[in-house]
Amino acid sequence: MEDVAVAPAFWSGKRVLVTGHTGFKGSWCCLWLHRLGARLRGYALAPDTTPDLFGAADVASSVESVIGDIRDRDRLSAEIERFDPEIIIHMAAQPLVRVSYERPVETYAVNVAGTANVLEAAARARSARAIVIVTSDKCYDLRGVERAHTEEDALGGSDPYSASKAGAELVSAAIRASSPRERPGVAHACGIATARAGNTIGGGDWARDRLLPDLIASFMKGEPALIRNPAAVRPWQHILDPLRGYLVLAQCLWEKPESFAQAWNLGPPDSNTQSVEWLADAASARYGSGAGWRVDRSAHPPEARTLRLDSSKARDRLEWSARLDLTTAIDWSVEWYMRHTAGAAARALVENDIARYEALVAA
Repeated sequence: MEDVAVAPAFWSGKRVLVTGHTGFKGSWCCLWLHRLGARLRGYALAPDTTPDLFGAADVASSVESVIGDIRDRDRLSAEIERFDPEIIIHMAAQPLVRVSYERPVETYAVNVAGTANVLEAAARARSARAIVIVTSDKCYDLRGVERAHTEEDALGGSDPYSASKAGAELVSAAIRASSPRERPGVAHACGIATARAGNTIGGGDWARDRLLPDLIASFMKGEPALIRNPAAVRPWQHILDPLRGYLVLAQCLWEKPESFAQAWNLGPPDSNTQSVEWLADAASARYGSGAGWRVDRSAHPPEARTLRLDSSKARDRLEWSARLDLTTAIDWSVEWYMRHTAGAAARALVENDIARYEALVAA
């Protein structure tokens, strides 16, 4: 079965709201949607890293950017009503496990209540036909489950971040189930789906406590990177694979909301599920110049040892699958940072990766 491509004819002229557009994944998403001809508005807090991809790639020139907090219910509602989006891709979140231990209440407020705010406001957007809520592979209850998780598995979380993403899933499912199928004065239905991707890597991520950015930062200083849990196993994937999944899912929701308004795993193949040590070794080898790492022996909050995703439903029904093997994903990602450090423009690097990825999917 061939994978469904992102369709420029579908996206051209569509009004699309991206929450979290100032973040790593949101910036990549906006640049791809701009390339496809969408009319974009973003709603998010200002970038919280230095440097940041939103600024480095001049994403603001391609999106009507609103700096705001999804916890601000009134402001968010007013902005959504003013723009009246046809498609909403909700990415705004507190995205880091370690930060969730430091600021658990904030994490719940952003990831759970913030998602509810987005969906409540979206219910009043008369043009909305497709809403993709981006959650996480960490939304599952991992206790006693060794196999890859399917969408029917129990939700849960033993850390604040994971619990908050399970909460976002539950909020989305409840609003989806309780929303009326017909809205007064609106001729079309609106489908709400959630998307659970794996551990995402790619150029332009400068967040702390993420493996690849931490590795690159240390390599650039000529220091060995500190790795907390080298034996931990994760489903790694290049950012363009889940992004394509979100866009394909939105296309499907637009056409058949009743068939696709549900939860979806958008993870990589089993061969991409590797240990932290494996990825650190591969990134070190790709970077060269004496890059390396060592184990961080200091105390750290607990994290899941193994996490795997079963994305067969997306493969069979969305006709989507991850296209970049892990070695290629690492090559593209490390190359991005190395070229940017050497002077290449961040936006050109993102656009180049999107172009070669589109060509790969179309081949």
